[in-house]
Amino acid sequence: MSAPLRLCAHGALLAILTLGLAACASMDLSPEGIAGRAVNVATSSDVQQKVKAASQDFTPEQEYYIGRAVAANLLATRTVWDNKAATDYVNVLERALVIYCDQPETYGGYHVLILDSNEINAFSAPGGLILVTRGLLRCATSEDGVAAILAHETSHVVLRHGLKSIKDARSTQAAMAVLNAAVPETQQLLGPFNDVVNDVVKNLVTNGYSRDYELQADQMALKIMRAAGYNPQAFDDMLKVMKTKLTPGGLDFAKTHPDPVVRETAVEKTLSAEPPVTVSPAAAAARQARYRAALGNV
Repeated sequence: MSAPLRLCAHGALLAILTLGLAACASMDLSPEGIAGRAVNVATSSDVQQKVKAASQDFTPEQEYYIGRAVAANLLATRTVWDNKAATDYVNVLERALVIYCDQPETYGGYHVLILDSNEINAFSAPGGLILVTRGLLRCATSEDGVAAILAHETSHVVLRHGLKSIKDARSTQAAMAVLNAAVPETQQLLGPFNDVVNDVVKNLVTNGYSRDYELQADQMALKIMRAAGYNPQAFDDMLKVMKTKLTPGGLDFAKTHPDPVVRETAVEKTLSAEPPVTVSPAAAAARQARYRAALGNV
């Protein structure tokens, strides 16, 4: 979610809390009334559970099972491409890349599945499960380009962007639970703000990562590629191809990611400040042969 939208969310929540305080003017503010409300809030198991969930950190095992649940929901409406050679290829490449990231191991390990879809998209679930579409893989014209895609999605896992989104959503839910328990009368005053909060939660959890998160993942991906010996220039090349294929307003990267032009600008700035990566002709030929053998019919 973008910074302006986050500010909007915080503003909406502040407005809701302000309405709640305003409602206190018509409530029983006697010591007995206040004490009764405090007891109700403190003893509400629903409120306690939501507040606890909002503040807790996730263990590696929890990340793994959360990621499986996220993937299960995604796969309920998507089909995995039944191509063993291609699947093995992207998983071997993924294992080669994660050696050079800040979190080379997860509770369940890193795994990649290819979705049988022309949609240009990818999903990185907590714990290391990555789903990438055939449509997105077509935006890569070399093994270095595929490495760029996987390094970006791996970076989301390492940076725990999925979990941060979940915790942000939980915090909103916890704040609402406390407010509703403490000031039930505000339910009638919330009006359109209910929909705003619901939309914020939906954006955090299902509509893609924020622009800042995406740009962070791009920068980490460039570092992973360079460390692994892949040419980070391929990332910029892949963005240029993607830009020509994205459908404005479509249900793919165009909806959930920043404009490729914005990403290109940031990537090119980083590339210009670093020495180019040189790949020997023999290594380049071997990579291209592997790429064509595994993804030639993607």
